Amino acid sequence: MDHNSNNSTRPTPQPASAPLPDARAATTPKRRSRWLGSTIAIALVAALAGGAWYLVQSKKTPAGMAGGAPGMGGPPGMGPGAMRAMAVTVGSAAAKRQTLPVTLTAMGTVVPTTTVTLTTQVSGILRDVLFTEGQMVKKGQKLAQIDPRPFEQALQQAKGQLARDQAQLDAARVTLKRYQTLWDQDSIARQDLDTQAALAKQLEGTVVADQAQVQTAQLNLGYASITSPIDGRIGLRTMDPGNYISAGGTTGIAVITKVAPIDVSFTVPQDHIPSVLGAQKADPRLPVAALDRAGSKTLAQGVFLTLDNLVDTATGTVKAKARFENTDGALFPNQFVNTRLTLKDESALVVPVTAIRTGGNGDFVYVINADRTVTQRTVIRGMSTVEWVAINSGLKEGELVVTEGADRLKDGAVVALQGDTPTQAHGASSGRRGARESGPREGSPREGGGRRGNGEGRGANGATAPGAAAPGTAAGNGAPAGGGGGVAVEPNAGQPSAAAPAVNPEPPAAGNSGSGGSGGSSRSTPSTGSGQTAPAIKPEEVPKGMAPAATTVQPAQRANH
Repeated sequence: MDHNSNNSTRPTPQPASAPLPDARAATTPKRRSRWLGSTIAIALVAALAGGAWYLVQSKKTPAGMAGGAPGMGGPPGMGPGAMRAMAVTVGSAAAKRQTLPVTLTAMGTVVPTTTVTLTTQVSGILRDVLFTEGQMVKKGQKLAQIDPRPFEQALQQAKGQLARDQAQLDAARVTLKRYQTLWDQDSIARQDLDTQAALAKQLEGTVVADQAQVQTAQLNLGYASITSPIDGRIGLRTMDPGNYISAGGTTGIAVITKVAPIDVSFTVPQDHIPSVLGAQKADPRLPVAALDRAGSKTLAQGVFLTLDNLVDTATGTVKAKARFENTDGALFPNQFVNTRLTLKDESALVVPVTAIRTGGNGDFVYVINADRTVTQRTVIRGMSTVEWVAINSGLKEGELVVTEGADRLKDGAVVALQGDTPTQAHGASSGRRGARESGPREGSPREGGGRRGNGEGRGANGATAPGAAAPGTAAGNGAPAGGGGGVAVEPNAGQPSAAAPAVNPEPPAAGNSGSGGSGGSSRSTPSTGSGQTAPAIKPEEVPKGMAPAATTVQPAQRANH
């Protein structure tokens, strides 16, 4: 009771040394407010700590695996059926023997077999460009035209010079022939004959030089028309018509690359050089596949050509080259690809790639035992493909491994396979639901656990909770009245009533709810665990010494769960 109210009702004389009533009245609310604030602060801290602990534990424990699975924190008394109901459904595959190709995978670059920069060998004005950028061109196809008129004039000049010198040669030869006749007749000196013979030879040399000049002019005139030297794809042009183009320029007009066939250059580690050379001796046409950058799609199939003649000391690798027909143009010059060189085929014990997990101790797999538990087992992996990986040690042929859902597992966890029938799991789940709804069966060590009705507590050892008229059977255990169970009552339980408890005419079956004591209302009938109403008793069937129940009866409300 409040101190101030005591002073107001029963004033008591205070000693002389005691503090004044006003001072005590002022300090008491302050102390109470201080204690109230401390209590609220402690409660808030405890609530925050409890919430954080719950969140951490809920994240650590996978959904559906909080109990039942051995080694995973399940209740120790949970049966196998309930444990299987909480099992994690996983994908599985059996380890089997299969032929796998022995391959080498490396990054490669697509390299054209021939690359030509289109330049001119004569200088002049670029008059016409006769190609489209990116066009596929043929060898000998005319691509550009330089103004040919200067070269045509030079050709005509060379031809004129040749004609003049040829006429002089003819005249010298006629004179030489006449001098030879006169010499035979001893009519001229020997010196005149020799001089004329030398002049004829000199003019022959001049004519040969003139002929070369004519051929040079013809060649330059031909260079004025630029043609493609190879078959391939032409790139973007670097010069437009009307510009002056010089001979010997490094830029050129465009670049032509030969794309069919095409090569791929990649590197091979020096440790694999003997394997590659040995496989090439056995099969000169080793298959090579060109894959996209993700390594999931095959772009082209080709054959291995050769290794380079030296090892790069900086990287410890040697360059290699493979050739692809590339008729469909799937490979593009300077494109980055993944190359897969197949050396040979070998038989190995394989599992799907998705079954391999990596931990602190290396690679491991989850092996599914006969009792549907998993065991973590360390393995040593070997060669692999996109779908399969070889297991060198750690597994036996026919053993089941987890391929899907392994992220939610740990050693000793219970799993369910995708092909398993759900009979056991459904039965375990149904049994647990029945236990929650009906309570323990007769003879169960958990007797006395009757459910609480609306507004009434649960009894124990035959004691009736306050407000109940008489003890009844325990809810859900089927025990006789007064057998140590709780009572089921109406919402208005606790009010005075002289009505006797309703009694079943037949012994209740195991698992059905017993009758509850009547409350303040005299309208109460027993109900079974399944929600059905038991038949009301007749007034003449009421035992002696008990007050008869009301003539109008209604079903008792079901206890809250």
